[in-house]
Amino acid sequence: MKSFHGKVFFVNFLSFFSHNPLQSRRTEGHGKLWLDLGDPGVFRRSGGPQDRWQDHGMGLLRTILKKEGVETDMFSLRSLRSWDQLPKKLAGYDQLVMNVRSYTFPFAYKAACTFKEVNPRGLVLVGGMHATVSPDEMEASEVFDRICQGGGEKDITGLLKDPLAYPRVFAGQGARSMEDWPMLDRTLWPDPRRRDFPWPLEPPCGWGPAPVATVVTSRVCPWKCVFCNESSYIPNMKRKSVDQVIEELNYLDDAHGPIGSVVIHDSMFFQQPRWLEEWLDKYPRKTHKPWPYWAAGRSDTVRQWPGLFEALVRETNWNTISLGFESGSDRVLKILNKECTVEDNCFAIDLLNRIGDDLERQGAEPPRFWANVMLGIPGETREDAFDTMRMVHRMKRVFKSIAYYAPYPGSALGYQLIAEGKSLMSRENYHRYPSDEKVKGVDYKFYNELLAGKHDHEIHRGLVASEKA
Repeated sequence: MKSFHGKVFFVNFLSFFSHNPLQSRRTEGHGKLWLDLGDPGVFRRSGGPQDRWQDHGMGLLRTILKKEGVETDMFSLRSLRSWDQLPKKLAGYDQLVMNVRSYTFPFAYKAACTFKEVNPRGLVLVGGMHATVSPDEMEASEVFDRICQGGGEKDITGLLKDPLAYPRVFAGQGARSMEDWPMLDRTLWPDPRRRDFPWPLEPPCGWGPAPVATVVTSRVCPWKCVFCNESSYIPNMKRKSVDQVIEELNYLDDAHGPIGSVVIHDSMFFQQPRWLEEWLDKYPRKTHKPWPYWAAGRSDTVRQWPGLFEALVRETNWNTISLGFESGSDRVLKILNKECTVEDNCFAIDLLNRIGDDLERQGAEPPRFWANVMLGIPGETREDAFDTMRMVHRMKRVFKSIAYYAPYPGSALGYQLIAEGKSLMSRENYHRYPSDEKVKGVDYKFYNELLAGKHDHEIHRGLVASEKA
């Protein structure tokens, strides 16, 4: 999960993740195509649920464009059978618009080159996370004609109407508050046209029953971990009101439901106690049903507000709790500037274990961890890694999300390793695959063996008897 580059799911101008089959209204040389850069073929085969999630940035911006009378066609790489199909899909357009995250940069570059081949006079307009954190890399590629950095809900209409009025690289302007955003028109999301995809809601992801409603209530995690630090390149915004979130969920249940469960895509849901207290009060009372939901937090804030955390778990059906534990070693947590300790991690683990045990005794469904853990962190020793795996063993009910550290641009540690020539990632192979080698000098053979269970004897040797059980 940590290799998703900056918590994957947040609106940043041109967060254009459109995936619809082409709905062409173009005439030759006059049309705007919004190209989704997901993994090719995902919509044509069974794959990981996260690979098929719809994007709120695309939904927001297409909703804005629709309100202002600007039409775009959509096509998704995820609907391709092969790259050979792409030229025909791109032909006849004068604008290609793409959101570019670091792990989709190779796709964006290949698509832009193809677009220029079939539409020599066409313009390629890009933005998104990679444009924000690595503009020099994008500017060096001549196929990108306009590059937007940062937020830009206020620029999207003008850019598509008159792209030549903008400089090649420019700073986009976003809204000041999420409360200013219109409710997404989810029928503008692509329809994968699959029986197992309840469009415009979403398929199950293992955390709750389908159909799934994904929502965003806040932007930006304010902490400054060196592997992410998204607050350094995404401006903070006022959080969407509790009433707005509940109104949206109830509308989706009425219009497209019934909803089975909810995923809250915030980088950090468990922040701002006053907002959470209002959520605690209103979510069980005002939603059509207190649907089970997935949301993210931190172990230090769980320890800081344990009563609020427990009440949310018990009373609002927060049944999958995503916590960024990262490591079971205080030394490594300091390397990461996590501002959490192993003691914080163990407190959160023991608290949720206890809540789960109690609910299970009552015959209720116990909550589970979605445990985010990193290995292969520069400076990590074998004993640090063993301590991390011992920490994972403390969790009684857990979905393990274990990934090797990835030095993406935008993060302090990522920039350092890139500058030192130690990153194995580049514009040719940026990706989010959790188990690939990403940093020079890391003993990946050891980590592969660790995850294969070949060092379990060392892990169990360090566990106390109660943890073994």
